[in-house]
Amino acid sequence: MTNSAVTIERLDRVGTRDVDALTALVGTLIRADAAIGWADPPTREEMRDLLTDLVAAGPSDACVLVARAPIGGAGEPDCNPVGFGYWRRYARTTLRPHADLERLAVAAEFSGRGIGRMLLRHLIDAARVAGCEQLTIDFRGDNAGAEHLYVSEGFTEYGRLPDFVAPDAERRFDKVFQVLDLREHPRGR
Repeated sequence: MTNSAVTIERLDRVGTRDVDALTALVGTLIRADAAIGWADPPTREEMRDLLTDLVAAGPSDACVLVARAPIGGAGEPDCNPVGFGYWRRYARTTLRPHADLERLAVAAEFSGRGIGRMLLRHLIDAARVAGCEQLTIDFRGDNAGAEHLYVSEGFTEYGRLPDFVAPDAERRFDKVFQVLDLREHPRGR
């Protein structure tokens, strides 16, 4: 399958099928030790509440995108979620010009196909359209793929907390902070 079969869709309503599919996707990734910001897989209710909050915030304060690809046999009518990402504006008044890219995840079997980059570019565009000035992100320091992706799209590191993330009792990783100044990176770079 090529990227041409993948579509990126802004979630504007929360449906049962998406909640179930994204809960399963995130659960699978977390159980495989993916560094996507949850220590334990969220419950279906937690995922529903998260998506509901993001959609309710409206397009100027949050954006949740879903990457969809046909899965299954020929003639499958639906495209199932194979990745998602979202940002939301900071709530504090002094930070309102900025948003945080809180999650970006792609199913392991679709990794390396450019879907994460597609999601990231669409999220950046949505933040720019919403009038955000800076988009921040943080991630676990051992996530070299994420670091490469973000740097290649113009993000720069502005901080690092050594050994801050402890996914279990035996391992510790840096927490890396990056920012993309949307005022300096014109649309369509």
